[in-house]
Amino acid sequence: MPPKKAEEEEIVLLGRVGTNLRCGIVGLPNVGKSTFFNVLTKSSAAAENFPFCTIEPNEARCPVPDERFDWLCAHHKPASKVPAYLQITDIAGLVKGAAEGQGLGNAFLSHIKAVDGIFHMLRTFEDEDVTHVEGDVNPIRDLEIIHEELRLKDQEFLDKHLDFLTRTTRQSNDKAKKEELAMCQTVHDWVVRDKKEIRFGTWNSKEIEFLNDLTLITAKPVIYLVNLSEEDFIRKKNKWLPKIIEFVQSRDKRSVVIPLSGAFESKLLNMTEQEAAEYQEKTKCTSSLPKIIRAGFKALQLEYFFTAGTDEVRAWTIKRGTKAPQSAGRIHTDMEHGFIMAEVMRFDDYKEAGSENAVKAAGKYLMKGRDYVVGDGDIIFFKFNRPTGDKKK
Repeated sequence: MPPKKAEEEEIVLLGRVGTNLRCGIVGLPNVGKSTFFNVLTKSSAAAENFPFCTIEPNEARCPVPDERFDWLCAHHKPASKVPAYLQITDIAGLVKGAAEGQGLGNAFLSHIKAVDGIFHMLRTFEDEDVTHVEGDVNPIRDLEIIHEELRLKDQEFLDKHLDFLTRTTRQSNDKAKKEELAMCQTVHDWVVRDKKEIRFGTWNSKEIEFLNDLTLITAKPVIYLVNLSEEDFIRKKNKWLPKIIEFVQSRDKRSVVIPLSGAFESKLLNMTEQEAAEYQEKTKCTSSLPKIIRAGFKALQLEYFFTAGTDEVRAWTIKRGTKAPQSAGRIHTDMEHGFIMAEVMRFDDYKEAGSENAVKAAGKYLMKGRDYVVGDGDIIFFKFNRPTGDKKK
């Protein structure tokens, strides 16, 4: 008899389970966080030249730019268009000593703990009219300050949690509790003794499940945004940019560093569509916002599939690795419970063929079952049984 097929281990991702996830904008005061938030969300959060201008977090959402979604809308001309959205939180500036309560540190650090990913804003521009809380512009120093404050907050939490588990497990023979204590000790050593951040570690599935319950700050994915002056952004040159890239990648080669200019983006925001197009053509520069939004969405390990027709074109957000029945459940719980199959077209196949019938004729119309992992950009038609037994789409 052939050997039994080994069961595939379920992929466990570091981070909260779900699709209602948020990216928070983090950095020292007066580095351009609220200005960036304003242009990103086309909102009007206060952006003044004094520390702690933002006290309570500002929240908004912005659509995820996607040429595939735009093409489907142009193709179907639907009555309703619903893109995917990235949730954004503008968090007040941290200062040195925040983990010990300096400034409004404890409250602000709790706001960071509540988000799922971080846009770390770094200032490289000089401006006499915009003060710097540390006295001068030095983004490498600022990086180290923020990294240490976030790590110290995790250290404070882990000290208390390890002490609690040690006390409650001391007299217990419960194997699960002892395993939890051992995992907490491993994590504690990583953060406290080795002074490293959680996201830089290699963790097994059980450890990831344990970490996901703790929601530690240094476990969150980080995208570094380098705020340049408009002049430096246009000429694509700044003395700090290569140093920041080198510093960040020395810690994690997977890290994403995106240059932008809050001044350039603000100028585009205040122009008409034609004026903005002409200015970008003149400067040979384009907005960094689409790249930033897509990077934030991806960092949260989110993706989406499409349902498309003349009634509606919609992007349905799912966690990477989600299977077909659970993806159907994003539309309606009945579709997950009564799942029969998913009829799938790859976007590129559909665009090339031009119609559903042409995709079928090319043999690229796929019938997928319960184990199918939905791909980013799939166009899906679900079949399912309602409680009455009727098959519906």
